[in-house]
Amino acid sequence: MIADIFIELSLLIIFSTAMAGLMKIMKQPILVGYIIAGVFAGPLFLNLIQASDVANVFSQIGIAFLLFIVGLHLDPDILKKLGKVSFITGIGQIFFTFILGFIICYFGFAFSLLVSLYIGIAFTFSSTIIVMKLLSDKGDLDSLYGRIAIAILLIQDIVAIIVLMLISASNYQGAFFELVARTFTMGLGLIFALLIFSKYLLPRILDMIARSAEFLTMFAISWCFLLAVLFNYFNFSMEIGALLAGITLAASPYHHEISSRVRVLRDFFIILFFILLGSQMQFTNISEFALPITIFSIFILIGNPLIIISIMGLLGFTKRTSFLSGASLAQISEFSFLMIALAVSVGHLEPAILSFVTTVGLITMVVSTYFIQFSKKIFPHISNFLSIFERKGVKKYEEHYSGNYNAVLFGCDRIGFGIYRTMKKMKLKTMIIDFNPEIIKELNRKCVSCKYGDIGDPDVLENIDFKNLKMIVSTVPDFESNLSLVKKIRRHNKKTVIISVAHKIVEAMNLYKTGADYVILPHFIGSEYTSHLIKSLRIRKKSYDKRKKDHIKELKLRKARGHEHPTLNYMK
Repeated sequence: MIADIFIELSLLIIFSTAMAGLMKIMKQPILVGYIIAGVFAGPLFLNLIQASDVANVFSQIGIAFLLFIVGLHLDPDILKKLGKVSFITGIGQIFFTFILGFIICYFGFAFSLLVSLYIGIAFTFSSTIIVMKLLSDKGDLDSLYGRIAIAILLIQDIVAIIVLMLISASNYQGAFFELVARTFTMGLGLIFALLIFSKYLLPRILDMIARSAEFLTMFAISWCFLLAVLFNYFNFSMEIGALLAGITLAASPYHHEISSRVRVLRDFFIILFFILLGSQMQFTNISEFALPITIFSIFILIGNPLIIISIMGLLGFTKRTSFLSGASLAQISEFSFLMIALAVSVGHLEPAILSFVTTVGLITMVVSTYFIQFSKKIFPHISNFLSIFERKGVKKYEEHYSGNYNAVLFGCDRIGFGIYRTMKKMKLKTMIIDFNPEIIKELNRKCVSCKYGDIGDPDVLENIDFKNLKMIVSTVPDFESNLSLVKKIRRHNKKTVIISVAHKIVEAMNLYKTGADYVILPHFIGSEYTSHLIKSLRIRKKSYDKRKKDHIKELKLRKARGHEHPTLNYMK
């Protein structure tokens, strides 16, 4: 029996690995490969899944690890920084997507009221894992549109938590209002207790055990399972417990270490969840949903971004920022699968609805991958159409602008901050262009010549007087935009000194060939500077002490400005 289970699981892992490799070649999300592997491994084709109970247990562990890691990186500070903008956009997107989705289901396709409600809410959520992974690959996690997309995802996750709590508590026998009151009272009580524990006791426990990386990892896993079991005991879903376990550790200085160690376990166990998800699809009934699948796929891929673009346009954002934010969220979430699967398990929905939602998920995840990867190339082709969503004569952020300048700096955060101080000492009349509203507001307070804009926005570049520029520096980590900028400058001015940033050697070489005078490679500049420092100071301790004091002073200044290390990709 044990040998049979081992062979079955081995075949599933091998088969899903091969499918994941195929998805990697096609530049698709790997989890799509797992779902497709489940389709072929299911009863409709190869029928490899016999020990379903064992696979279910493994998949449940995978879900717990998945949500635990998502919780580890749910940073509330992002919502605080974007404030009203993120809240209005996030809640507005959820509301309008739900209303339109419900109308299409209930009135357009005559689904039942309960099914329409479930589908409407399930399709409001976007994939945190896919969006975070692709934005990280593009280097856009710290961009304005990237921050807005992440903030919207956080709001979606909060709403998803509430919905999952209600579904998991729906087995309670009683009146609806009694159910709601009991659910929220119990849920809020548990969350309040967790907040108190995580604020006053959990940090001390972590500090004591963090000396051993192995012990820290075991504690994190135990904490995840403890809260999952605790929430299950109180008739809430184990998924909520695992997610909140991650959230309570999110503020810990060890959360990156925990995430990196647990991620391997997540990647292994989560495979079986998506395989089982694919195996449960019933293609015999899928023809009945052919039209709804098509309509909802179009609605999520086009309608959902348009909702976000419309809301952000009303808030005063440029059409480019609005489009890039909306295009990032044109797919449904893993939470959507979990929600519908949970609804099936408690008897609210038929398994055919899970197949319907999963099919829409597959389509939107695949297509939205291309949307995100090529959104900056797509934008110029539809820019004129998107002008109707941009408020004319309204600027989201005030700017202090002086036409008398001979240098331009794109990006004044981290790298750009130090460069601007040097340009100021050189008496260069510098205009700063940045897409971060916080930086623009700060520069406005100091009456620094600045302009809110994006290096990739053609309208911004059109207003720059390239003919009289002595120097232009771009610290924006966007290769395509930097390449276009260099080409544009060289067409107007051959003498302007151009300094740009690149993250790959091949990108740096292309920028040099196009006309850049110097390319900064942040990954290499640290070692070069250290080598130069050692060569200059040798082993003179007093010289290092002086440099150390200067460096500490510099670090304190940057910390006061909010300059921390860039966010790492934690969803690979």
